[in-house]
Amino acid sequence: MNIESALKEAMSVEGAIGVALVDYDSGMALGTLGGGRGLDLEVAAAGNTEVVRAKVRTLSMLAIDDAIEDILITLGTQYHLIRLLSSSRGSLFLYLALDRGRANLALARHVLKQIEGDLQV
Repeated sequence: MNIESALKEAMSVEGAIGVALVDYDSGMALGTLGGGRGLDLEVAAAGNTEVVRAKVRTLSMLAIDDAIEDILITLGTQYHLIRLLSSSRGSLFLYLALDRGRANLALARHVLKQIEGDLQV
Protein backbone atom coordinates (compact mmCIF):
# COMPACT_ATOMS: atom_id res chain seq x y z
CA MET A 1 0.00 0.00 0.00
CA ASN A 2 1.38 3.43 -0.93
CA ILE A 3 1.16 6.57 1.22
CA GLU A 4 -1.93 7.95 -0.52
CA SER A 5 -3.83 4.67 -0.09
CA ALA A 6 -2.75 4.42 3.54
CA LEU A 7 -4.03 7.92 4.29
CA LYS A 8 -7.36 7.19 2.55
CA GLU A 9 -7.71 3.97 4.54
CA ALA A 10 -7.10 5.86 7.81
CA MET A 11 -9.67 8.50 6.84
CA SER A 12 -12.25 5.74 6.31
CA VAL A 13 -12.35 5.22 10.08
CA GLU A 14 -15.63 6.55 11.50
CA GLY A 15 -15.04 9.97 13.04
CA ALA A 16 -11.70 10.63 11.30
CA ILE A 17 -10.89 14.34 11.07
CA GLY A 18 -7.41 14.22 9.58
CA VAL A 19 -4.38 11.98 9.15
CA ALA A 20 -0.68 12.49 8.47
CA LEU A 21 2.34 10.30 7.87
CA VAL A 22 5.23 12.04 9.62
CA ASP A 23 9.01 11.64 9.77
CA TYR A 24 9.92 12.43 13.39
CA ASP A 25 13.59 12.99 12.57
CA SER A 26 12.68 16.02 10.47
CA GLY A 27 9.18 16.80 11.79
CA MET A 28 7.89 16.95 8.22
CA ALA A 29 4.70 15.33 6.99
CA LEU A 30 5.25 12.96 4.06
CA GLY A 31 1.54 13.10 3.34
CA THR A 32 -1.68 14.46 4.82
CA LEU A 33 -5.39 14.05 4.23
CA GLY A 34 -8.32 15.83 5.85
CA GLY A 35 -7.79 18.43 8.52
CA GLY A 36 -8.90 21.91 7.60
CA ARG A 37 -9.54 25.13 9.46
CA GLY A 38 -9.89 23.43 12.82
CA LEU A 39 -6.89 21.13 12.36
CA ASP A 40 -3.73 22.27 10.59
CA LEU A 41 -2.02 18.95 9.88
CA GLU A 42 1.38 20.53 9.20
CA VAL A 43 1.35 22.16 12.65
CA ALA A 44 0.07 18.91 14.18
CA ALA A 45 2.87 16.95 12.49
CA ALA A 46 5.54 19.25 13.89
CA GLY A 47 3.99 19.35 17.37
CA ASN A 48 3.47 15.62 17.62
CA THR A 49 7.06 15.10 16.50
CA GLU A 50 8.07 16.73 19.78
CA VAL A 51 5.74 14.39 21.71
CA VAL A 52 7.28 11.33 20.03
CA ARG A 53 10.84 12.54 20.54
CA ALA A 54 10.17 13.23 24.23
CA LYS A 55 8.70 9.77 24.79
CA VAL A 56 11.53 8.02 22.94
CA ARG A 57 14.06 10.01 24.99
CA THR A 58 12.24 9.17 28.24
CA LEU A 59 12.22 5.44 27.49
CA SER A 60 15.94 5.63 26.81
CA MET A 61 16.64 7.47 30.07
CA LEU A 62 14.59 4.86 31.95
CA ALA A 63 16.50 2.08 30.16
CA ILE A 64 13.23 0.52 29.03
CA ASP A 65 14.12 -1.78 26.15
CA ASP A 66 10.77 -1.83 24.39
CA ALA A 67 9.08 -0.22 21.40
CA ILE A 68 6.28 2.33 21.51
CA GLU A 69 3.20 1.08 19.65
CA ASP A 70 1.00 4.12 19.99
CA ILE A 71 0.46 7.27 21.99
CA LEU A 72 -3.05 8.49 22.78
CA ILE A 73 -3.96 12.07 23.60
CA THR A 74 -7.54 12.58 24.69
CA LEU A 75 -9.23 15.96 24.43
CA GLY A 76 -12.75 16.88 25.41
CA THR A 77 -14.02 16.41 21.87
CA GLN A 78 -11.22 14.57 20.08
CA TYR A 79 -8.80 11.66 20.23
CA HIS A 80 -5.32 12.13 18.79
CA LEU A 81 -3.70 8.80 18.03
CA ILE A 82 0.00 8.50 17.16
CA ARG A 83 1.12 5.11 15.78
CA LEU A 84 4.88 4.65 15.48
CA LEU A 85 5.86 2.46 12.56
CA SER A 86 8.36 -0.34 13.02
CA SER A 87 11.95 0.85 13.18
CA SER A 88 12.75 -1.01 9.93
CA ARG A 89 10.83 1.79 8.18
CA GLY A 90 12.88 4.59 9.69
CA SER A 91 11.51 7.23 12.01
CA LEU A 92 7.89 7.42 10.87
CA PHE A 93 4.55 7.69 12.61
CA LEU A 94 0.94 7.86 11.58
CA TYR A 95 -1.09 10.60 13.26
CA LEU A 96 -4.87 10.30 13.25
CA ALA A 97 -7.25 12.87 14.74
CA LEU A 98 -10.75 11.59 15.55
CA ASP A 99 -14.05 13.10 16.62
CA ARG A 100 -14.48 11.60 20.08
CA GLY A 101 -18.27 11.46 19.82
CA ARG A 102 -18.27 9.36 16.64
CA ALA A 103 -15.05 7.35 16.79
CA ASN A 104 -14.41 3.84 18.04
CA LEU A 105 -10.91 4.07 19.52
CA ALA A 106 -10.27 0.31 19.49
CA LEU A 107 -11.23 0.10 15.82
CA ALA A 108 -9.04 3.10 14.96
CA ARG A 109 -6.04 1.46 16.66
CA HIS A 110 -6.75 -1.77 14.78
CA VAL A 111 -6.94 0.01 11.40
CA LEU A 112 -3.68 1.90 12.03
CA LYS A 113 -1.96 -1.37 12.94
CA GLN A 114 -3.20 -2.94 9.68
CA ILE A 115 -2.02 0.08 7.69
CA GLU A 116 1.39 -0.19 9.33
CA GLY A 117 1.67 -3.80 8.16
CA ASP A 118 0.68 -2.98 4.57
CA LEU A 119 2.40 0.38 4.05
CA GLN A 120 5.27 0.55 1.54
CA VAL A 121 7.36 3.69 1.96
